Amino acid sequence: MILLDLNLPKMGGREVLAEIKNDPDLRRIPVVVLTTSAAEQDIVESYNLHANCYVKKPVDLDAFIQVVRSIDNFWLAIVKLPPTE
Repeated sequence: MILLDLNLPKMGGREVLAEIKNDPDLRRIPVVVLTTSAAEQDIVESYNLHANCYVKKPVDLDAFIQVVRSIDNFWLAIVKLPPTE
């Protein structure tokens, strides 16, 4: 699983997401966009680039920890992922 912020310094998160999803060796890795933006355009664009989910990053530390734990629980304990090749 990849946690991806849209606001990266050199290459933007959208470009990273596009690269991941266009690479046959990487495209099945789940990508969770975890970012501060709640803009509808960012959400739609992320899903159009095949993000597996979009989560707004809380600014409060306790809420952030809870969100990360929820992501961890869902993607690593509940979801059945395909085997790696």
